Amino acid sequence: MTSPKTTSTTSTTSTTTTLTVDAQPGPFTYEPARTALVVIDMQRDFIEPGGFGESLGNDVSLLAEIVPTVAALLAFAREQGWLVVHTRESHAADLSDCPPAKRLRGAPNARIGEPGPMGRILVRGEPGNEIIEPLLPLAGEIVIDKPGKGAFYATRLGEELAMRGITRLVFAGVTTEVCVQTSMREANDRGYDSLLIEDATASYFPAFKQATLEMVRSQGGIVGWTAPLAALTAALTATQTD
Repeated sequence: MTSPKTTSTTSTTSTTTTLTVDAQPGPFTYEPARTALVVIDMQRDFIEPGGFGESLGNDVSLLAEIVPTVAALLAFAREQGWLVVHTRESHAADLSDCPPAKRLRGAPNARIGEPGPMGRILVRGEPGNEIIEPLLPLAGEIVIDKPGKGAFYATRLGEELAMRGITRLVFAGVTTEVCVQTSMREANDRGYDSLLIEDATASYFPAFKQATLEMVRSQGGIVGWTAPLAALTAALTATQTD
């Protein structure tokens, strides 16, 4: 896949800078001061061998492949002073926030709340529930523990974004068709414009990832925009050289 052409426009005042990324289905425009990076569920239980993802019969190496790109995206967001949000799909120790419709998935001895190689699966405070080492949150970054697939459901994310005047969201993480897409749809319903970084998201099923990218940007961007990381960084570089 060839990288799309990247253009940038800059509108500056004493307090604002506007950048434009050449994304699909069209340009994605954002102000860094009003933009947040949301990294979805880059947890040991999903990405490392022995976790919940593997217990479902999945090849976790497909998710591990995006870790360097997500790390580069995190570094970019931090350098630009964006708000950074990390999510973890997790449940209370008593599983009071995990309905049977969700819990009764996977092998009987490897369901949510059951003991696994990294502690109880998808339970807050257990080793497997933690974000993987290369992507650990820094002090001051927001960490959202979510009991559902969407980042807004039963969490404080909406309030945190509103307090900071955030209007644009850039998404990364796993899995593309489940928690990432659900969170983007929730964001769209709440009035946020969202960009999904194509090479910073993954699925256990590559065809599902591709289908989700196409769904997100279909019909003029019915859910949001998509672009590779190179397009995002190139927009800033072009602005700096104007």
